[in-house]
Amino acid sequence: MARPSRCRRICIEPAYDSFAPEGISCGEQVNLTVDEYEVIRLIDLEKLTHEQCARQMDISRTTVTEAYEAAREKVADSIVHGKQLLIEGGNYRLCDGSAIHFCQRKCRKHCGKTDGTKQDVQMKGAGEMRIAVTFENGEVFQHFGHTEQFKIYDVADGQITKEQVIDTNGSGHGALSGLLGGMEVDTLICGGIGYGAQVALAEAGIRLYGGVTGNTDDAVRAFLAGDLAYDPEVQCDHHGHGHEEGHCQGHCGENKHGCAGN
Repeated sequence: MARPSRCRRICIEPAYDSFAPEGISCGEQVNLTVDEYEVIRLIDLEKLTHEQCARQMDISRTTVTEAYEAAREKVADSIVHGKQLLIEGGNYRLCDGSAIHFCQRKCRKHCGKTDGTKQDVQMKGAGEMRIAVTFENGEVFQHFGHTEQFKIYDVADGQITKEQVIDTNGSGHGALSGLLGGMEVDTLICGGIGYGAQVALAEAGIRLYGGVTGNTDDAVRAFLAGDLAYDPEVQCDHHGHGHEEGHCQGHCGENKHGCAGN
């Protein structure tokens, strides 16, 4: 049985989906897949090596080389023989922010609402702070790896200037740190959180305040006032010891991999 093809991670879908020669066309078409387009963009435009491209697209270097050679042949065929170039299809997924450690630009996530509309997280203004809180029904959700929403607060001069609820769209554990990094979050307030996720947040430069309970708005106001009650030794440990208040309450066992943050 053939090994299934690994889904390729791309930053954003192409802004243009077709190119046609000026003048008399030969009447034929060439199809460049979206993942082949991404390989061309990363290597020829962004000047990434094949190894860097492979990490960013979450595929092997051999796969990158094969896609790159196929893509360049298609582009050459279009230019030399006057064929219309179509960019569509392929085996790919849009980046969820998880490429933050590889992306040559600041990786950002355009988060979708559950109703299918788009909700954009805009760039921070100069001097602004961005705080994310694990969110469920107005309260601090108690397991970082299973949170379905974050409430995002932009702060300037100690005052909240904007609030926004963002869906995680099924991201979990380690991928959530990439999502937050892509949204330029500086600080995370949450309940329980595993060690692996803490490491990922630290690598992304996000300050962590865990073991927090209660209303999210109250938690952020307390943080800004310097009065937030949090646990600097917070953990998410469900291996036969139960959960203490402020840690992972009643959700860890839902994931067979536990709270390792992987």
